[in-house]
Parts: sequence; structure tokens; C-alpha cells
Amino acid sequence: MHLQVLGLNYKTAPIEVREKFSVNKNSIRQGLENLADYDGLNEAVVLSTCNRSEIYASCADGCENSVKNFLNDLVGGISDAENYFYEYTGENCIRHLFGVAASLDSQILGEGQILSQVKEAYSIAKSVDATGTVLNTLFHKAITVGKVVRTETKIAYNSVSVSSAAVELAKKNLNGLENKKVLIFGAGKMAQLTAQHLQSNGVGKIFVANRHLERAEEMAKKIGGTAVSWEDALYTADNVDVVVTSTGAPHYVIKFWQTQQLMTRRNGREIFFIDIAVPRDVEPEVGKIKGVTLYNIDDLESVVESHKQARKDEAKLAKKIVDEFVAATLERFKYLKFQPLMADLSNRAEKIREREVKRVSGKFSNLNDDDKKIIEQMTKMIVRKLLRLPMMKLNASAGTHEEKFYTDAVRALFAE
Repeated sequence: MHLQVLGLNYKTAPIEVREKFSVNKNSIRQGLENLADYDGLNEAVVLSTCNRSEIYASCADGCENSVKNFLNDLVGGISDAENYFYEYTGENCIRHLFGVAASLDSQILGEGQILSQVKEAYSIAKSVDATGTVLNTLFHKAITVGKVVRTETKIAYNSVSVSSAAVELAKKNLNGLENKKVLIFGAGKMAQLTAQHLQSNGVGKIFVANRHLERAEEMAKKIGGTAVSWEDALYTADNVDVVVTSTGAPHYVIKFWQTQQLMTRRNGREIFFIDIAVPRDVEPEVGKIKGVTLYNIDDLESVVESHKQARKDEAKLAKKIVDEFVAATLERFKYLKFQPLMADLSNRAEKIREREVKRVSGKFSNLNDDDKKIIEQMTKMIVRKLLRLPMMKLNASAGTHEEKFYTDAVRALFAE
């Protein structure tokens, strides 16, 4: 069993690189449905968020190229960005995933959304049978780690999220948000969270734009805002103070030339764009226009740092929890590798038992149902007791210098 993670995140790659590796759920699902096309790649889970894109894999030894080939096909090419990737195997892979699920590896320490994203990534992979014993065990443990860290530490206490950090950034630049007007592009979960944070900070009016007007209307109704059509959205921006973008579009939804026209209509009055989407929604050149201040998700770091210190002590406690779970999982994986061998041994013994019971039963025409049950139970117990010692010896050798000896011996002695 070879356990591996290959990926990049906000620490290793800037947003202009990360956005190239952002993969939507349908593409992930389709890619995992074709996992069998990659030699030795037995199981895989793909985690793609605004701050990271990773593939976790269980495969045969020497399958590193298959993992890279899979990711390459999934995103349409990785060769020009390989310097941004990290790769962990074995224990380091387990530790990395547990740290991710516990939000210790997040840009915003303690944020809660990552655990939901890990659950969703695992759920997608499992739904298309891309996971088996190894990754099922690993991700169940990771999700448990995330839950335990959040309940047994205060790492999430008074934590910020991407949406709240964006609002705090706007508040800082505008000297408060009271009576300010905000236009939000997008009506997904992040957009809704942003709207809620805006409301709690006393914003005056919120406009919501979405390609599907009914979704904009639904969100606007929830937050007491006003829905605007996608086509008219930037004209609405003539009279707003902040534009927040959080769509799932694979291309820029606000372009340089559109913003130039907007600033002409505004007579140069200042406007703030906060782009928290990955891939980005706002063309980077927009930030060069006079009167425009443009922030993207990587610019939230200054807000994040001001909150991080208060949770560092809790992070130490969280790391101890992660360490305990890593040790327990490594112990579990010691024995996991023997399961196919022990299952094969049990299956062979069971076939022999069934064959002999059938052969002997045919010689006794007067056996009733109770007699047959007794024979079944007795022969099963005989098989179980005969296999008990070899199974115990095999398990006890896990992780020791005798492991290979006992594995080879069982295969040689019980081979057909």
C-alpha cells in the first residue's frame, strides 16, 4: 500500500497559479469515474477549494507517475507549475490531511468551512466507487479529527472566515460600513455568508447579482436586499461603495473595459472591489484604473494575521490531537495490509469446509434441520480455531522484522 498526496496551496502558489488548478465538482466526479485508466492507482479523493487543490491516492508502489498523470488530465496540464507542488507519502500524507481537516493548514486558522469541504470531497469520491478500505479509513479518521479539534479546543473561537475577513477589509478601508451600499456578484454559500457579515456591520443596502435572476431574488429575500439582473449589475455599481465577487465562473466576470466605463459614469469616485473567488472574477488590470482599489483572496492575509495570534495556543492543543490520531491511524494501517491475505485464507478454508460438509451430508439421508445446523456450527468452529494461530502470528508481525517472513510463509503454505 502506497499512500500519497500531491497538491498545491496558498503557501506554495499565488492565486494566479491556484486558479488554474481549481476543479469543479462535475469534473472531479468524471475524472474519478475513469480512475481505472491509470495503472496502479487504486483509490483517489480530490480536494479543490479556493486555497488548495490536492489529490489523495492509495496505489501500488511506484505509481507516482499515475497520480501525476491523473491530475494532469484533470486540470489540463501541470508541467508549467510543478515547482509549486508538494508531495507527501505515508505518515506525512496522513499528518497533512489531518492538519487540513483540523483547519491547521488553512489560510485562516480555525475556519470551519474546510471540514465541510473535506467531507464533500470524500463523498464525491465514494459515490463513484473511487475509494476503498484505505481511503475510507483515512478520511473517516480525518473527519473525526476535524470534529474533535473543534469541540475540544477553542481554535474556532472568535475565528474569521474568508467572507468575514473580506467584510473587515472593506470596513477598514471605508472607516466603517454604516449606510454604505454594497453589490455582491454571486448567490452561493460564500456570497450569503458575506451578506450576513455585512448586515451585522450595519451596511446600508445590499444588491445581489447572479446569472440566474431567481437565485439572486431568493438570496435578496433572505437578507432583505435587492436583486438586480446580471446585465444591469455594473450599472447598479454606479452608486455603490463596495463590489464583492464570489461566483463560480471559470472566467472573468468583471473586465477592464467595463470598469473603465463604470469609473467614467462615477466621475472618478472611489470604489472598492473585493474578489474572493477562485478562479478570480475580476480581471487583475482593473486594479490599475484610477479610483479603483482591488483586493483578491490573497490580500486578506493582513486581516488574518491580526486574529491568528489569539488562536496559536489552541493550535498547539490541536496539533497534539492530530499527533494522537496519526499514531492510531498508523497502527491501524499496520494491520490493514494483511486484510486481503487473511480474507483469501479464510475464503479458501471456507470453500473446503462447505465442500466437505456437502459431501458428507449426502451420505446421511435422515439428517434433519437441527442436525444440519449443528454440523454447520461445528465445522465453522473447527476452521476458525485452526486459523486463529496463523492469523495471530501474522498480525503480531506487523511492522516488525518478521513481517515479510510470516507473509511469505502463509502465502507459500496455503497457496493452491
